[in-house]
Amino acid sequence: MSGNGKKRSPLVAEKRYAADAPKKPAPKKSARARKAAKRAPAKRRGPIGLLTAFIGGIFRAVWRLIWGGTAIVCIMVGLGVFYFASQMPPANSVIDGRARGSVTLQDRFGDTFAWRGDQFGGMITTETVSPHLVNAVVASEDKRFYRHIGLSPRGVASAVRINLRAGRGPLSGNGGSTITQQVAKLLCLGTPFDPNQWESEAAYEADCRRTTLWRKVKEAVYAMGMEVAYTKDEILTIYLNRAYLGAGSRGFAAASERYFGKSASDLRPAEAAMLSSLLPAPSSRAPTRNLEAAQQRANVVIGLMEVQERLSPELAADARANPATLSSAAKQDTGGYFADWVMASGPEFFTRNTTEDVNIHTTFDQDIQASAEDALTWVFENKVKAGSEAEAAIVVMSADGAVRAMVGGRSAPNPGDFNRAIQARRQPGSAFKPFIFAAALEMDFSPNDYVNDTDMCWSTPGSGDWCPQNYDRQFKGPVTLTESLVESRNIPAVILSENVGRDIVRLVAEGFGIESDLADGPALALGVSESTLIEMTGAYAGILNGGSAVDPYGFVELEVAATNEIFPALAGGIKERVIRERSARELTWMMSQVVERGTGARAKIDGWQIAGKTGTTQSARDAWFIGFTGDYVTGVWMGYDDNSPLSGVTGGGLPADIWRETMTRVLDGQQPVPLPMQGPGNQLRRSDPNFQPGVAAPQAPAPAAPESPNDGAILDVLNNILNNAN
Repeated sequence: MSGNGKKRSPLVAEKRYAADAPKKPAPKKSARARKAAKRAPAKRRGPIGLLTAFIGGIFRAVWRLIWGGTAIVCIMVGLGVFYFASQMPPANSVIDGRARGSVTLQDRFGDTFAWRGDQFGGMITTETVSPHLVNAVVASEDKRFYRHIGLSPRGVASAVRINLRAGRGPLSGNGGSTITQQVAKLLCLGTPFDPNQWESEAAYEADCRRTTLWRKVKEAVYAMGMEVAYTKDEILTIYLNRAYLGAGSRGFAAASERYFGKSASDLRPAEAAMLSSLLPAPSSRAPTRNLEAAQQRANVVIGLMEVQERLSPELAADARANPATLSSAAKQDTGGYFADWVMASGPEFFTRNTTEDVNIHTTFDQDIQASAEDALTWVFENKVKAGSEAEAAIVVMSADGAVRAMVGGRSAPNPGDFNRAIQARRQPGSAFKPFIFAAALEMDFSPNDYVNDTDMCWSTPGSGDWCPQNYDRQFKGPVTLTESLVESRNIPAVILSENVGRDIVRLVAEGFGIESDLADGPALALGVSESTLIEMTGAYAGILNGGSAVDPYGFVELEVAATNEIFPALAGGIKERVIRERSARELTWMMSQVVERGTGARAKIDGWQIAGKTGTTQSARDAWFIGFTGDYVTGVWMGYDDNSPLSGVTGGGLPADIWRETMTRVLDGQQPVPLPMQGPGNQLRRSDPNFQPGVAAPQAPAPAAPESPNDGAILDVLNNILNNAN
């Protein structure tokens, strides 16, 4: 074939068969692109599409923000947990967190009767305590303790729901805290007590218990830090040692000794359950306040232990059948007023502000205290009208001033309550008169000397004439000193005081321990100067012991528990002589006649010699009876706190009844002890008309008493006055 001379491009299949050639497949899409295509919404036109796109954008932005914020919070929490975990001290170094020590008060026989300060029974661990205690605490406080990381969201949600239903705020009331969170609170989130920042340990603890949102957040982070730093048993050990369980008990070891008198390792299920039930409200739930209620709450804990299989059904049944009971020491609800008095009178750095654990040995007698309290209750229940708000106080002491019992009011006290036995300053009335007769006898008057009971007035500067009256509004003429004391006649007492000399009377009263400011005028003789019951009772003890002053005391010695170092009392007991022994014996005889046949007759106890004196003040605002046997001096005061008049009460009435009921119980089963007294015999002496009107002349002063080689400064003053007068 011939061509035309032009070159042609070669024919290929694609061109030749273009209509029939297969199409080239499109490239495949990736899996991500396919998913995005599925998620992509169909494009919409108009306002609805725009609005939907806008809302979707906001939602995606918020979602990213939430996830981002959550991540940031988690990082911050993690850093906080790491920080707190790294700062945790060794677990055994935070076992005893007390800022002050404990004070254990023991009676004259060495038995414990009261506790003050913060009691700590020594370190215990989950291995050394009774396993029933561990199970009771976990069952009642945090059943998921061994499974959570320090927080229980379920518990928090439940607590918030309970609080809201009760009308409280979400954080008020139930907290839903785990044991770990409770330990965090006990450790105050790692903030130690600083006396320069907080006024007291109580203020520090109150600040640690504050509930705010930020504090709850910090508490949660701190709790998780503890879970990182400590084992579960270490956390529970801290809790067992630091939890407050009422009555000053810090930790379960102290509480076990306080309530049951036994080690925490020996607790029965019923006892462990009772202690665990105290944790939510230790002060109000203390078994010493209401044992029956405490036993009922313990049964609830026993039920929880049984349901959670932490106590077998057999042991649970036995625990319900044999509930926990208090030890004999814990049952003794006596001595609170005495304990407060001793705490106030001891060295401050070893009592009120002690940082050591100390034991204080005292003069206290629990049996005598119980006798006084029982007597007071009996008299008010049987001889005082129902609803009376009258108060009373009792002090019982030995002749050397050792206080054996003290009742500061009708109600059992809380620490720091007003103690009428030592704090109430009241007028003693005729109970002051023995000091007048003591001064007269010391100047060698005789109990048989006469004084004229007649209508008399005394002029007082600025007040005009003062004309006292006897209680019976009568005048008997010449009466012996003994008769005037037996019948508590006012006019003879004033006449005698004026003629002996107010300064001498004041000197004798002060010598016997009356520290109050004594009146300057003639009314001094009628007991218008205020005094306390313990002062007056101590002064009468000086008469019983033969004329020597006493300093009432209850503190004997103090022992530091850690070192067994002993610190004896620095004061208390018999002091210098005030009057001669003969004068004291004669005065005792005169006062015994007050009980035998005078105003104090209602204080009689068959078979016993008793001396005493009644006292009733103006308008019967105060009524007293102070008396003594051969061994004990007991003072009783009765009145109203607001100084209102008593209705139909005198010192020879209800106070004498209280005295008799007290001493009848105290002396029960004992052999009578005679009084150290000396009567005047049959010697009778009449008034000397040349002496000042109304009183008999004294004999010449006797030489220094041979029976008393240590007469003391007061006797020297009296002898000098007498010598100068002669």
